[in-house]
Amino acid sequence: MTTRVLLDTNILIHREAAAVVHEGIGLLFSWLDRLGHRKVAHPISLEEIAKHADPGVRRTFATKLESYAVLKTLAPIAEGVQTLIDADVDDNSRNDSRLLNELHAGRVDYIISEDKGVARKAEILGIGDRVFTIDGFLEKVNAENPALVDYKVLSLKQQLFGQLDVSQPFFDSLRRDYGGEAFDDWFERKSDEPAYVYVSGETMLAFLYLKVEGPEEVYSDVVPPFPPGRRLKVGTLKADLNGFRLGERFLTVIFDNAFRQRVDEIYVTLFDRTVEQRALVRMLEEFGFLRHGIKRNSYGDELVYVRPFHPAFRTADPKQTFPFVSRSARHFLVPIRPEYHTDLLPDSILKTEKAEEFDDPFPHRYAIKKVYISRSIYRGVEPGDVIVFYRTGGYYQGVVTTLGLVDFVHHDIDSEDKFIRLCRKRSVFTDDGLREFWNYRPNMRPFIVGFLYAYSFPKRPTLKDLIANGIIKDISSAPRGFERISADQFVKILDLSKSDARLIVD
Repeated sequence: MTTRVLLDTNILIHREAAAVVHEGIGLLFSWLDRLGHRKVAHPISLEEIAKHADPGVRRTFATKLESYAVLKTLAPIAEGVQTLIDADVDDNSRNDSRLLNELHAGRVDYIISEDKGVARKAEILGIGDRVFTIDGFLEKVNAENPALVDYKVLSLKQQLFGQLDVSQPFFDSLRRDYGGEAFDDWFERKSDEPAYVYVSGETMLAFLYLKVEGPEEVYSDVVPPFPPGRRLKVGTLKADLNGFRLGERFLTVIFDNAFRQRVDEIYVTLFDRTVEQRALVRMLEEFGFLRHGIKRNSYGDELVYVRPFHPAFRTADPKQTFPFVSRSARHFLVPIRPEYHTDLLPDSILKTEKAEEFDDPFPHRYAIKKVYISRSIYRGVEPGDVIVFYRTGGYYQGVVTTLGLVDFVHHDIDSEDKFIRLCRKRSVFTDDGLREFWNYRPNMRPFIVGFLYAYSFPKRPTLKDLIANGIIKDISSAPRGFERISADQFVKILDLSKSDARLIVD
């Protein structure tokens, strides 16, 4: 039976717009065609597009209407959907509810939308697992159809502006935003400065430029202006959303540099013109960036987002104060087997391992938000808890390597499909591996701990060190699940690992 995918109006407009507003839109439609999914449009979307302000969009869509299967009949409004419609305050919201009614009735299999309101309503109706953003759908099909994707080696490189080809299509959207020739001139002036880039083969997928600014910096173009201080400016950030978690990887780079440079805060200036830019804003807000104001430019006002970087810790949502860790939180030693350790935590690679073996573009490697799957007898882990990863290996090879912050915990997962969906792209396992893990001991299903990768220890204390310093009693007491340690034992690990004390909040 053919899978029917209902495309929200915003997706249809993105597809037919003259200017690219989401770098993944072409890839999305390529996947839909490759998989033989039917692209469905709702009559309401046709009405909305007919009223679109851009005559080019109206004209282009009219000529391509035959590419879509327009719903000829509509399902009766379900009771739960009618409740949403009664609470809707405008026509756009009511139209969103009517689109969801078709999914609720089973007339279509999925909805793809970039509207957060659609996703929120879908969760209320219990069909949230069938509503996807563009990037979310790309992640799903990449995970379910790995043989169809030819992944290239993807690595983070620090290169000078002058070594980069600014004529690459990757930079076209930045050129549109920042005035064409003005962007090229700026790029040329930066020729001897470094930037971080992700390159796949010959194709650039992400670009990040950082600048440290001191108290003497003038912010006359920022409204309201910043007070004097030491800041890390995210001068340019662009990451194509292809399911690789590049945005989170660059957040790691930003936070690492902010910590090393001892700044008071981080700030980002960006436009809010495209779906891709709005997705970036949502990611920044999730990690504690707050709307400050605007930056005035001749090519348009940019939004200014600021992230305070003074030591703080928010137990209920550690993303807001990432990467700082609380000394007064609960602390756990958690084992991870060698074959999974560096795959999940590549920044904690051991000197005895080869970096090129962990350079392939698996999203879980580049994500800050990762998933640890456990059958530990102790299951009382909570958000805000601190976990210390212990790479198993015995008296001399067993080492503690990494600090993580518990973000969420899922117990009592009621189905294999839900288990896979919660773990996909953030654990070391493929879908088949997750099925095997789920079914290994049906009488003791695993639970899921979502955590934030926070810090890799500069020095790696061994099991021998842990025993000698009273953190572990003896070799037979090495952790097998979530093993609680005291605050004093945690501090001892930090001392043994030569960790930077500034990371710890009392």
